[in-house]
Formats: sequence, C-alpha cells, structure tokens
Amino acid sequence: MLNDLVARAFAVAGVPVAKAPVGLVRRDGERPDGITLFPFEGGRSLTWDVTVVCTTADSYIDPGCVAEMAASRKEVKHATLRTHCDFQPIAVETLGPINESATCFLYDLGRRISLVSGEDRETQFWFQLISVAIQRFNAVLLHDGF
Repeated sequence: MLNDLVARAFAVAGVPVAKAPVGLVRRDGERPDGITLFPFEGGRSLTWDVTVVCTTADSYIDPGCVAEMAASRKEVKHATLRTHCDFQPIAVETLGPINESATCFLYDLGRRISLVSGEDRETQFWFQLISVAIQRFNAVLLHDGF
C-alpha cells in the first residue's frame, strides 16, 4: 500500500517509474519495490524499497530507532544495486516514525509535486497521506489480531 503511494507520488511529480522491476533481481530472487525509468538525481535512476515494521513486537526494545534499523538492513540487502542506480530505503514504524533518509527523500518528493501542482502545501498533504496509510495498516493488524 505504501509502495503504491510512493509510485503514485512519482507519477504526480512527472517521474515515470516501474514497480517491482524485473531487471534488478538479486541472487536470492528478491528485488526492490520500484525504480525510476529516467535518471532521478545526479544522472542515475533511483530504486526504493518500502518496509513497515511493527514496533510493538517484543524483539524491539527501543522504539524510535526501529525504522533506522530496518533501513540499515535494507541498505545491506540491496547493496549490489548501488553499482547500477541509487537506492533509497523507506522504513516506517507502525507508530509513526520514518527513517531519517526517507524523511528527507519524501520531503523532496513532496517539494517536486508542489512544483508541478503549484500547491505549496503538497508536502504536508503527502505526509498526511502516509500517516493515513499507516493508520489503515494498523487497523487491519488490530482487526486480524482478534
């Protein structure tokens, strides 16, 4: 769901993307969630991989840094992609925090949408949309938990 939002945000910003790109398969058969079809920044395409981590799990002792831990794991997991394109992990905790690099990236994406639409508040709308998606995800988790 969050991956779809990121792909749609790119489309609104005028950047064509492909979700689950076939040509970027790792040795274990996994691939990133998406890639820009044209160079995004610095003459290189950008790939991203979204993960939502549940901070209420017993294995996480220190909520707040869980998104950073998940982003680091994604960086290691997709390290081989760096030779072909830039990689952006997007790790979101179920209670709200987003990893720092993703926050900067999502802010930049919102700014790009603002430039296209002319609406100065697009970045705020973008983060609100992410928050609503996480709330819906939490509602499904809560419902399935009963």
